Amino acid sequence: MSDQTATAAAAPVAFATTLDARVLRHDPQWGMSTLFFGDGELRVPMVAAPVDTGVRVTIDARDVAVALTRPMDVSITNRLPGTIVAVERLAAPYARVTFDLGATRLDALVTWESVERLALEPGLSAWAMIKSVAIGNEAVRPADLPSPRRWPVVRNPDRAPP
Repeated sequence: MSDQTATAAAAPVAFATTLDARVLRHDPQWGMSTLFFGDGELRVPMVAAPVDTGVRVTIDARDVAVALTRPMDVSITNRLPGTIVAVERLAAPYARVTFDLGATRLDALVTWESVERLALEPGLSAWAMIKSVAIGNEAVRPADLPSPRRWPVVRNPDRAPP
């Protein structure tokens, strides 16, 4: 391995996803809080924010793992289903895998080997897994909170419009 190759491989790669969430509840027994964001819930170490207030969550791509089947019997609490929308080969050994969770894009940093072994490619359904202890948070303005999803209006074709 040349010095140039060793330096390139050792260079830090950093990607993160930041999202706004609402505190749903605190579980003092476990020292955990549950947060709602547009595409689901996250369990994180207890946050100082009161229930129903906002936090901004930053998820480091290197803290996101990829599973092809629904993860069961694992210690990772946050398991989010999504679709892979991009796989970008970076400097060895890194690859950036971008998930579409619905309203959220989430990056995972994996190795070229994992991309090859799992045959990761755009369009593939997969699970993003995030360790609870890896998630950091900070307070945000209440106006930045996600709104609850509205139910679509269903028009009755048998009824005349008003």
